[in-house]
Amino acid sequence: MTIRDIAAYAKLSRADIDAIGAELDAIRSDIEESRGARDASYIRRTIVFQRALEVAARLLIAGSRSKTGLLAGVVVLAYAKSVENMEIGHNVGHGQWDWMNDPEIHSSTWEWDMVGPSRQWRYSHNYHHHVFSNVVGVDDDLGFGILRMSRDQQWERQHLVQPLRNMLLALIFEWGIALHDFYSARDRATTGEGRAAARRELKGKIRRQLIKDYVAIPALSLRRWKRTLVANLGANVLRNLWAHMVIFCGHFPDGAERFGPETLREESRAEWYLRQMLGAANFKAGPVLAFSSGNLCYQIEHHLFPDLPSNRLAEVSVRVRAVCEKYELPYTTGPLAGQYLQSLRTVFRLSVPDTGWRSIFRAASPA
Repeated sequence: MTIRDIAAYAKLSRADIDAIGAELDAIRSDIEESRGARDASYIRRTIVFQRALEVAARLLIAGSRSKTGLLAGVVVLAYAKSVENMEIGHNVGHGQWDWMNDPEIHSSTWEWDMVGPSRQWRYSHNYHHHVFSNVVGVDDDLGFGILRMSRDQQWERQHLVQPLRNMLLALIFEWGIALHDFYSARDRATTGEGRAAARRELKGKIRRQLIKDYVAIPALSLRRWKRTLVANLGANVLRNLWAHMVIFCGHFPDGAERFGPETLREESRAEWYLRQMLGAANFKAGPVLAFSSGNLCYQIEHHLFPDLPSNRLAEVSVRVRAVCEKYELPYTTGPLAGQYLQSLRTVFRLSVPDTGWRSIFRAASPA
């Protein structure tokens, strides 16, 4: 399906499309011109808060002797890791804070607390995903190479188990992202040495991450090393589950459209904006939930302006929604639980052929 097959798009005139592009360009310009000390202070405070929270979590894990204390420490550590992953690592990696010219808070230098190298993620995510969002066969994030997330993708028998694959992906999400980004880096390498370098980079990051989480930090707990080891594993799993939920809510609920590669032919800047608006989805969130999700509750705005500071997306969303209302465009949003359940329903629905279960049985029966 191309973007021109979507009713909300098809009714727009060329003048409407150009006007939408101009209004969205104006929003970008206004935010860029108003960035300043308030925004810089926000990201620096966020980094200090996240690091303090992680220290508090580790002290709670190591210092408490009850199971309740351990559980509380795991939850706090998982939250600290989620903030580092989404509100800091993801957003810094997008270049949202590069305008500060701070070498410590820059997309080219920040290394996140995940098993995958942030450099490999930046290419796969910032280029393949954000430039070609939801284009079947081009956007590598559409199902992450293991899930069928569009009827434009041909069904295969392996898709029958994709609900189980999705459950496993949620539990080990950081590993799935790491491998996904590695394959993207490897495939773009033009020489054997380039592919080998990508492999070494991934192995080196995995080694450092495993040593940190499962050797060095537990060793600091001395006799209580097993407790710390279990806590680190539990926190990583909880962080993975949360990241998976947030990402799926922004890309796969009802209303988030998918497109065929022909959509990209002679696509204008304004049409690119429209593809982002029609292909992403938000979920409703107050300030705490927004912060906890890396402000990815504003996925539509993030896809329109991926390099604008995350703390400004709430105000951007008001203006983007007004544009949608003006031109009668859908603005897909809903409660977090509802958006996630819709995403899971899509995973289940597309695990079987479009013709239904009976076609599977007919194909399996002898002639």
